[in-house]
Amino acid sequence: MKDTLRRAAVAVLERRVARRAPEAAAMMSALPVPVLVLDGEDRFTFANHAAEHFLGVSMAQLGQLRLSDLVPADHPVFLLISQVRRGEVTVADHDMSFDSPRLHKTGIAVQGTYLPEEPGAVLLVLQDASAARALDRQLTFRSAARSVTSMAAMLAHEVKNPLSGIRGAAQLLEASVGDADRELTVLIRDEADRIRGLVDRMEMFGEKPIDRSAVNIHRVMEHVRRLAESGFAANIRFTEVYDPSLPPVHGNRDQLVQVVLNLVKNAAESLTTAGVASPEITLITAFQHGVRLAVPGSERRMHLPLVVAVRDNGPGIPDDIRPNLFDPFVTSKAAGSGLGLALVAKIVSDHGGLIEADSRPGRTEFRLHLPMLTDDAVEQVDSP
Repeated sequence: MKDTLRRAAVAVLERRVARRAPEAAAMMSALPVPVLVLDGEDRFTFANHAAEHFLGVSMAQLGQLRLSDLVPADHPVFLLISQVRRGEVTVADHDMSFDSPRLHKTGIAVQGTYLPEEPGAVLLVLQDASAARALDRQLTFRSAARSVTSMAAMLAHEVKNPLSGIRGAAQLLEASVGDADRELTVLIRDEADRIRGLVDRMEMFGEKPIDRSAVNIHRVMEHVRRLAESGFAANIRFTEVYDPSLPPVHGNRDQLVQVVLNLVKNAAESLTTAGVASPEITLITAFQHGVRLAVPGSERRMHLPLVVAVRDNGPGIPDDIRPNLFDPFVTSKAAGSGLGLALVAKIVSDHGGLIEADSRPGRTEFRLHLPMLTDDAVEQVDSP
């Protein structure tokens, strides 16, 4: 009698779970983070929309695959899955990298949960921590920009005036000395000009308010492409991957041109220096939900859905400078000042945006996350 009642109770529970399964699947499909379900043999039985986007594979295709078809058999995610099954518990790991011919994702937090109603089944939740890392780096960029701003102000005041006197004295001497000494006066004048040019470039880091309005980012990209193709990137192939429905950026057109031009020029120089056989630069725009940045000193959060990227197939960024790529005076160029990317980061920060770099041999991509023009932004622009 007890066994009969137990079986009846289990049957009722199974029917309730079956009725709620479509609801659970619908809720998981709506989640903004990737959610996967694997059976006991690591075959995919469920993937929400975010997981399909993360893996770059549709659920119809995933249904024919195992996890080992996407990542190597010795990947740490298999150890996590084994621990989940063995202990029938939830296990989490952080900062995983999924690097294979199909995937290139870094800094991924993975949480695995055992599903008792399906023996051997494991639910995986993947969380891309790159946005959080980008926010941390953004604070570093702002701090670095403030340091350079203070240094620029000091140099402008303490260096420019005596530098002008040195240059003027060299010019006077140049007219009254012999040919042998004239070379020295020319050297003094040229070096004074070089130092003044460096100070002028550093003054661009000054804390000045920017005038912002609606900017069509595709016109910015096209303007930069034409400049590059008619000059420093004449022998490089350009590819455009644009989202034509992208709304306007809330920004300063000239400064955004400066940012994109700097990134394209760096890419072109990297390709040329490395002697890449088929050099290519790809210009990308896209719309991405979910990236928000807190505004310092305010409870407001800025939505950054507009993605602008510059990608090249060059040798990649050297490992030794990658962690400090956007810091002032960091460069891999023999004749570089190391201020170009620092200025790019400063301009993006002034726009309330984010910049991040993803690089490996054969593929380097700089991504800008920028604010779009909204009614609130228009009110701020129009207000006195």
